[in-house]
Amino acid sequence: MVTLIHTLADHTNDVSCCAFSSSYLATCSLDKTIRLYSLKDFTELPYSPLKGHTYGVHCCCFSPSGHVLASCSTDGTTMVWDTRDGQRLAVLEQPSGSPVRVCRFSPESNYLVSGAADGSVVLWNAQSLKLYRSGNIKDGSLVACAFSPNGNFFVTGSSCGDLTVWDDKMRCLHNEKTHDLGVTCCDISSQPISDGEHGSRYFQMASCGQDNQIKLWLIWFADYLGVGLKYKCALSGHSAPVLACAFSYDGQMLVSGSVDKCVLIYETSTGNILHTLSQHTRYVTTCAFAPCILLLATGSMDKTVNIWQFDCKQPCSGNIIENESEMAVENWSEEDVSTWLHAQGLTDLVEIFQMNNIDGKELLDLTKESLMNELKIESLGLRSKVLRKIEELRMKMEKPVSVAIPDEFLCPITRELMKEPVIAADGYSYEKAAMENWLTTKRRSSPMTNLPLPSLLLTPNRTLKMAISRWLETQQKHNETT
Repeated sequence: MVTLIHTLADHTNDVSCCAFSSSYLATCSLDKTIRLYSLKDFTELPYSPLKGHTYGVHCCCFSPSGHVLASCSTDGTTMVWDTRDGQRLAVLEQPSGSPVRVCRFSPESNYLVSGAADGSVVLWNAQSLKLYRSGNIKDGSLVACAFSPNGNFFVTGSSCGDLTVWDDKMRCLHNEKTHDLGVTCCDISSQPISDGEHGSRYFQMASCGQDNQIKLWLIWFADYLGVGLKYKCALSGHSAPVLACAFSYDGQMLVSGSVDKCVLIYETSTGNILHTLSQHTRYVTTCAFAPCILLLATGSMDKTVNIWQFDCKQPCSGNIIENESEMAVENWSEEDVSTWLHAQGLTDLVEIFQMNNIDGKELLDLTKESLMNELKIESLGLRSKVLRKIEELRMKMEKPVSVAIPDEFLCPITRELMKEPVIAADGYSYEKAAMENWLTTKRRSSPMTNLPLPSLLLTPNRTLKMAISRWLETQQKHNETT
C-alpha cells in the first residue's frame, strides 16, 4: 500500500525537480527558488527558500553527504549551496551561457556535471568548484544525466533521443539513439545486477521520453572492454510523454511521472505495475525515492509536491489513489477513505474508520452524533476537525475543476501565461517584458536554442494574444455556469 502523507504547496509556479538526502527534501521550481524541508516532519527549514537564480530552476541534487546542494537554471548557471545554513558557496557559469537543464553529483563527490540547452556538458571539480573538463553532445539539448554507482562513468540524454555514455575524463564511450521523440530523464540503479563475463559489472538503467515509453537497459563498464549498453525491455502504462523516472534505493522498484498526470510504480524484476497514483492535477514533472527508506516524492506543474509512504507489511496489489476531483467521493472505497485520513493528518482515526467499514458514502453521511455515539470518538476537538475536513471535501467537490493552461500560451522564459506575446527572430513567442529583460542581461542568443539571434526585433504576436483572450473568456464562462 502507498499512502499520501503530506502535500507541500509552497511554490508559486511549476515544480521542476525534487531530490532527497538522508535528512532533507529539496524542491525547485520555475518560480526561481529552491526549498528545503526536514524529513522528520516536512517543515520548511528556517533559511528556505534559497534565492539567487534570475530565471526558473530546472534541477537540483544533493551531494552524497547531503551537506551540499546544487541547482541549475535558465539563467545559465549552476549554484552550489551549503545545506546546513543555506549559504551560497559558488555560482558556476556554463561556459556557453546556455540555459542549464540538469545537474548531478558523482557518487564519490569528486565531480558535478551540468548539462545545457546547447548540448554542452561540463564536469566541475566538486572540491575546488572549478571547471575540470567539458564536451558536447552531437545534437539537441542535454536534458538528463545519471552517474553509475561506482562513479566510473555517467550517462546523458538529449532532446534528440540519444543516450551518451562518458567516462570521468569526459571521453565519449558510447552513443545510441533510444527514444525517437527525445529523452526526458534517465536513472541508474545503485544495485548491480550481477557479475558479468570478463569481470565486467552490470547495472540497470531506465530511460523515458516523449514517445510515451520507459525503457530498461543493462549497462556495464570494463577497463579493457569499454562500455556496453543492451536493451532489456519497455514498460507500458502511460498514455502520454513520460517526463521523469527513478529507481528505489534497493533497485526493486521504478517510479515514473507523465503528462497524463499519473505516477506509476513498477516492480523492476517483472515490469508489473504495482501502484498507480493519480493525485496531481497537471503534468507530473519529477519523482524521487529517498535513500534507505521507502519514501517517495512527486512534483507537478500543479505547483505541489506530494510525499508518499510505503507500507511494507502489506503486499503490493496495484493500489490506485484517485484524484478527488476525478473520482466522486461517494464512490471511494474504504481504502480511499483511509488514504484521505492520512493526507488530512487524521492517521489516528484510520483504524476506527476501517473497523466500522466507512467508505466514501458513509464518510459524507457522518454527523456529530454518529462520530460520538457510533464511532466512539470522545474528543470534541477531533470530532470538530473531522466534520470540518468533510465540509471542505464537499466544497471542493462543488468547485469547478481547473483546466490546465495550454503550453503554447506559456512564455518559455517565465512559464507564465503571456499577456503581451511577441515573436523573436528565432521564431518563438515570448512575454514581451521577459524577452526584453533577457536581451539586456544575456548575450544576443535565443533562450530556446542558444543560437545567435540575427535581429533583436520583437514583433507583437496578435494572433496568439487573441487566442489567449478567447481561451480566458471560455474559462470564465465555464466557471460561471458550473
